[in-house]
Amino acid sequence: MHDQTRPATVRVFIALAPPDHAKEELARELRPAYATHPQMRWNRIEDWHITLAFLGELPVGTVPLLRPPLAGLAAARRSLSLALRGSGSFDDRVLWSGIDGDLDALYALAMDVRSTVEECGVVLEERPFRPHLTLARARRGDHSSTGEIARGIAGFTGRRWPAERLHLVGSNFGRSSGPIHYRDIEAWPLGDGSSSGS
Repeated sequence: MHDQTRPATVRVFIALAPPDHAKEELARELRPAYATHPQMRWNRIEDWHITLAFLGELPVGTVPLLRPPLAGLAAARRSLSLALRGSGSFDDRVLWSGIDGDLDALYALAMDVRSTVEECGVVLEERPFRPHLTLARARRGDHSSTGEIARGIAGFTGRRWPAERLHLVGSNFGRSSGPIHYRDIEAWPLGDGSSSGS
């Protein structure tokens, strides 16, 4: 009976994505850790992103309602100049890289994204915005790996890059036992794209 019903929800978040050259810079820095800590659950480099708002599981029908207001929000904003910098861990389990650059504008964008989503009727969890890229997760019982790796790349500072697109992203989390895969549902350019840096 139930096998003909398609999933009624999708797990969604709104994010910025570093360009390939910025990700490659950090990946080079991480290469020794990939070799020394193969037991970590390393995120795929193509999935690295800066989450602005995590919407959780939404009814599939809600997603189209988000598109016009998010497109309008993106068009009203300029691109941001950001860089990947340093590292740390959350709860000894989650390894992250920090974000540097136009942080005031980044926080303002995250606040506006959250307000826009809530105006569409989506209830967001009250969690503080901590801009970062999640790089890996330690397995249960491993309390030392994330700290070791974070200390090894604490001095990393990447080159600046323009964040030029706002991404609405969906994931298959919870629907399979394999790794989480993300896909862009849609992405909108920030600003009108006609001014190439000022």
